[in-house]
Amino acid sequence: MSRKMAQLWIENGLFVTMNDVFAVFRGHMVVTDDQITYIGADAPTGLDEQAERLDGSKLAFMPGLVNTHGHAAMSLLRGYSDDQNLQVWLEQKMWPMEGKYVDQDTRAGSALAIVEMLKTGTTAFVDMYDRMDQVAQMVEQSGIRGCLTRGVIGLCSEEIQQAKLKEAIAFAKDWNGKADGRITTMISPHAPYTCPPDYIEKFVQAAHDYDLPVHTHMSETLAEVEQNVRDYGTRPVLHLDKLGFFSRPALVAHAVHLNDEEIALLAERKVAVSHNPVSNLKLASGVARVPELLRAGVTVSLGTDSVASNNNLDLFKEIKFAALLHKGISGDPTVIPAMEALRMGTVYGARSIWQEDSIGQLAVGMKADFIAIDVEQPHYYPMTDIVSHLVYSGSGRDVKHVWVDGRKVVHNSECTMMDEEKIRYEAQASFERLLNA
Repeated sequence: MSRKMAQLWIENGLFVTMNDVFAVFRGHMVVTDDQITYIGADAPTGLDEQAERLDGSKLAFMPGLVNTHGHAAMSLLRGYSDDQNLQVWLEQKMWPMEGKYVDQDTRAGSALAIVEMLKTGTTAFVDMYDRMDQVAQMVEQSGIRGCLTRGVIGLCSEEIQQAKLKEAIAFAKDWNGKADGRITTMISPHAPYTCPPDYIEKFVQAAHDYDLPVHTHMSETLAEVEQNVRDYGTRPVLHLDKLGFFSRPALVAHAVHLNDEEIALLAERKVAVSHNPVSNLKLASGVARVPELLRAGVTVSLGTDSVASNNNLDLFKEIKFAALLHKGISGDPTVIPAMEALRMGTVYGARSIWQEDSIGQLAVGMKADFIAIDVEQPHYYPMTDIVSHLVYSGSGRDVKHVWVDGRKVVHNSECTMMDEEKIRYEAQASFERLLNA
């Protein structure tokens, strides 16, 4: 659906640009159609007389956040099973409930997740699940940006494996570039421990055939790594490398249990890592070696994972945890500064999904994916360092307005393109049906 938008002129805002040459300044930004066409300290000239004007004097503006790993439809399972280890949680709680899902449940869960993400400042997200047509339709309707993939578990017959692979390829082909380009797609075997080696190789070949990136869970738990060594004689990173997985642009989720050799190989192969600190802590999966990954040159972004293991989608919490957790683990308070944590939620997120040329920064020519934060609140005072306040004091609940592709999708903390009351009702109804099915 094409559209033409009038210009938007934001006046006297506090801008956190996240540019390569980082800048925080008070000034102006102009959006024309879906792009930023001016940003600077001085007032713009030559604007359309009909340009909409927004007083930004009580707001801070920054790029929208990028959530690089999750399973949106699992929002229906928030609070259903807490305080369990990963395998018990998955095999005894999550998978049996997910086995009861029908299309409406995936729609309801995805809509609930998207509303939560938008309202807390996430403008782009990665989603790995099944019934992905339903997720894509919710992305299209809501105005959010999605990097979507049909995740496939290969613990099944060869016939079912082939059907799942065909479905994953068809989804990736059909939806790539849809929703005015807001939807991109990937190919995703679920994990090395849920997909036999020859099956993973088929996904790699499909990614080559259709020029698509790949995504998977990897080295989330120590038990998973040990199982990989028992089954295949090597740890997951080298295992995937031997299967050709990293011959494609690749994003891996978790990467908690890595040795130095694996970190070096990920850096060499230019593999991006989605760090999911809250989910990993809640499931006691461990703490990823993020400082070492960053020092090696690996792009590390942030993901929430699903709300079933988090239990929310507020990426500002992941940013704060990323800044704090590694200080505590390392004993070094300088290890992940606030600015680096904020980059992980914006610039590095965009790089992880191969969109660093269009999102993740406020700059002329970039897509107009940005958020406005209400800073007229006690926890933003005194106005000393806005980056510090955003990381250590702020939360997604401070987000007031959100734009994606130049379209205002959240206004005064309410979604403009989604019926929140209906979405909450349908999510509750779906959960009750799943519980009693």
